[in-house]
Amino acid sequence: MARIDPETLNLQERVIRTNRVQKTHKGGRTMSWNALVVVGDGEGHVGAGLGKARAIPDAIRKGVEDAKKRLIEVPIVGTSIPHEVVTSFGASTVILKPASPGTGVVAGTSMRAILEAAGVKDVLGKCLGSRNPINVAWATIKALQMLKRVEQVAEMRGKQPAQVVPWMRKYLEGKEEGTTDGS
Repeated sequence: MARIDPETLNLQERVIRTNRVQKTHKGGRTMSWNALVVVGDGEGHVGAGLGKARAIPDAIRKGVEDAKKRLIEVPIVGTSIPHEVVTSFGASTVILKPASPGTGVVAGTSMRAILEAAGVKDVLGKCLGSRNPINVAWATIKALQMLKRVEQVAEMRGKQPAQVVPWMRKYLEGKEEGTTDGS
């Protein structure tokens, strides 16, 4: 997969979590910080990164740099995702389901931040198992990477997109006419 150039996108940054950690030495404790950061343009590009440093601003800056290196493209159909996906990372399992327009983003903190940064407006998300924000974030990114466009699935099956997902016929017809809002 080709790497996405972050300089061409209008990326917004959002800190999901900061955490202070300590390492005990013979002479005392050394304080350090880590920051989980998400970047996205709201139009189908999103990335998450983890930064570690002695000060919070440096940790956030490193997290943003890491997130820009990990940018992915998310297929968005109208205002939602094309299909349901279930995946796990560590002990965290994430379920993402498409939702009808007007539903909003129904998901937990880490999941919500990533989905909003990606530009998904209507989706149902559920986290099972561990609720560790870092594992939930990586599981959400992994789930978004697993999404396939309707056109890709139709091509693999040798069918028309409307035959693969009949309920999307209205959206697909609008796309052929040049609009993607489904009206």
